[in-house]
Amino acid sequence: MVFVDLADSTAAYAELGNAQVADVVSKVTQWIGRVCEAHHGRIIKYLGDGVLAQFAAAHDAVEATVFMQQSHTERLQKWPPPLRMGLKIGMAHGSVVHKEGDTYGDPVNLAARLSDMAGARTIWADDAVIAQLRQNFPRGQQSPDRHAGMPVVDKVRYRSLGLIRVRGLSQPQSVFQIEWSEDASSDLMTVRGALQDLTRDALSTGGSIALAWLGTSRVYAARDLPITIGRIPDSGFVVSDQRVSRTHARIEFINGAFVLSDVSSFGSWVRFTDNPGSEILLRRNQCILHATGEIALGAPFSDFSAATVAFDVTAARTAPPGAAATRSLFGDSTQS
Repeated sequence: MVFVDLADSTAAYAELGNAQVADVVSKVTQWIGRVCEAHHGRIIKYLGDGVLAQFAAAHDAVEATVFMQQSHTERLQKWPPPLRMGLKIGMAHGSVVHKEGDTYGDPVNLAARLSDMAGARTIWADDAVIAQLRQNFPRGQQSPDRHAGMPVVDKVRYRSLGLIRVRGLSQPQSVFQIEWSEDASSDLMTVRGALQDLTRDALSTGGSIALAWLGTSRVYAARDLPITIGRIPDSGFVVSDQRVSRTHARIEFINGAFVLSDVSSFGSWVRFTDNPGSEILLRRNQCILHATGEIALGAPFSDFSAATVAFDVTAARTAPPGAAATRSLFGDSTQS
């Protein structure tokens, strides 16, 4: 199941008016439908600025969504800024039920949730999609990435984001990001290890995450979590900005992953260094923090004055046991 949604359509309606934006949204969603059908997909339904489709094969679904992102992103460069609505795509594999012209089942719900969490210009898939890719293309049909020497399944490149808690689901989901941009750096165009390998690595190193805001920076070992980020002095990491809630967010170490939960009044925004054009909006939900990036608290990144916390989950794995470390994310550090 594949769910494709147009990002930032609400802002476009507010700026340009209903008639113009509705016409553009209609044309884009109809184009999405044609792309799905051209790749052996079937349209289940159109939902305003979203499209729900079903594919018999994971590879067809991935091929269709990669084509969508590449073509639509190129097209957006020629459109006025208010109409540059990127695509948020989620996909999940599993059994569904067709009834009275509609489709029901956990994969439908998960694909919609992943689309909502992925952010513009991003494709997220559950581990069942990746498992089907591997099954359909055995090792003999996998090739090494010429830059990194890592396997690529029939030219489909993806990386694990680890376990992510998805609103409405009781158990964390293993999520992967499909890499579609031909301009992405080579280290991102490789297959990351399986989730259990990532978890084993995090546990063996103890795991740590570095946070920095203005002149304040700290490193937290996995054993020190959970911590809170907020405005009050009792917070584990204090950000003294009026738009930041007293207790704004929480970081936990769950099954080998650093999980950020928004508990604020105005929301949090997350973006990763390897994909700066894509932002994840959190409103009382969660996402996994991997590699490096930034968290905007109480206001989006488009607001230059937003309180922005940098994070790095690889910066401080060598911190000595029991040390409360503070450091700059630019390399200098002190121990206290």
